[in-house]
Amino acid sequence: MTQAEKPRVLLLATTTGYQTQRYVEAAEKLGCAVVLGTDRCHVLADPWQDAALPLRFERAEEAAVEIVDFARAKPLSAILAAGDRPTPTAARAAQALGLLSHPPEAADICRDKYRSRERLREAGLSVPEFTRFQVDADPREALAVGDIEFPCVLKPLALSASRGVIRANNPQEFVAAFDRIRALLRSPDVGVLREETSNFIQVEAYIEGQEIAVEGTMERGRLRLLAIFDKPDPLEGPYFEETIYTTPSRLAGESQQQVVQALTRAVGALGLYHGPLHAELRINSAGVWVLEIAARSIGGLCSKALRFRIPLVDENVSLEELLIRLALGMDVSRVFREDTASGVMMIPIPQAGFYQETHGIEQAWEIPGVEEVTITAKSQQKLVPLPEGASYLGFIFARGRSPSFVEDALRRAHEKLSFVLTPELPIVRSA
Repeated sequence: MTQAEKPRVLLLATTTGYQTQRYVEAAEKLGCAVVLGTDRCHVLADPWQDAALPLRFERAEEAAVEIVDFARAKPLSAILAAGDRPTPTAARAAQALGLLSHPPEAADICRDKYRSRERLREAGLSVPEFTRFQVDADPREALAVGDIEFPCVLKPLALSASRGVIRANNPQEFVAAFDRIRALLRSPDVGVLREETSNFIQVEAYIEGQEIAVEGTMERGRLRLLAIFDKPDPLEGPYFEETIYTTPSRLAGESQQQVVQALTRAVGALGLYHGPLHAELRINSAGVWVLEIAARSIGGLCSKALRFRIPLVDENVSLEELLIRLALGMDVSRVFREDTASGVMMIPIPQAGFYQETHGIEQAWEIPGVEEVTITAKSQQKLVPLPEGASYLGFIFARGRSPSFVEDALRRAHEKLSFVLTPELPIVRSA
């Protein structure tokens, strides 16, 4: 097959996406040609020498037009988005080109925690009580007019990975959290995104209970769950840094069925149709609470915790390969997750500073069940912990006979690691 005859896949990704290379490798395995679309420099022509299509994801309509223009000369067979930001662009371009995808309205709603909460509440699903305030509002006035009960959770409308999410237990903590999130939304790295959602801060009731994540797909309007991840570490605040995911879930069968029922109603209410989804839910005595549903797959390198099989094919299938097959319209109904329990630890950043090195990696690898220890932080990289931070130190992956075995392996491996960070020196101004 010549290069011109290969199915051409457009992958939309930001500059910081961990998954980009995994998508490229999966596409090449399937015999597809890959084109990258990124929001990198628009002034220089191909600054990274990868022939990427430069796009502005904050201008989804304009970016979609550019993709359609590109496709006139180089027809596309599928469009995929790695991460949250490109999903509205991907949906619009796919719709214009007649490719399978989520509808643009659904992609937009999933990128806005306020709008998605509204839609889910209208559908009668259990969601936290919520309201939003302008980012420039006085938090003391917000307390006076907002009828806010404690504890509550404050968060940005569009940032992912629990960035900017803070629990407040009293008015003083509320004011401090509001000011802190406002500073984050006004910071250069968030401000450069130029997103309308950065003009608001959402306040929600805190929901107690066990938190889980669900990885799934929509296949022409039909929901399919790929994995339910338990989050064994309590996520009670004041920040909500996610660390360990394990699957299969240890939830009782009845609870898992309730999760399926709630998600089925939720994706219908949001209008998701074809493509990946990643959901966050909490379960307590009142039932299943839908916290977030994103029109994309699990983030970072966490997808490596999932491996799939195709009947009669003696090889593993990655999540990225499965999603490319799905986007191409191939039948993935017979693809199933491996029987082995698996999990990932997103290595938290212990304190702010400049990353130097990690000790104990070889010892961590030696823990039974551990398959990989990957440090993604680069030498001299400035690391910032949550709630302001947007990355992890790295990832640990494990597999084994049971979720509890995997969880124990991840914890033991993490205990072997120690990290060297040098503190950021304060700026001293002369008189």
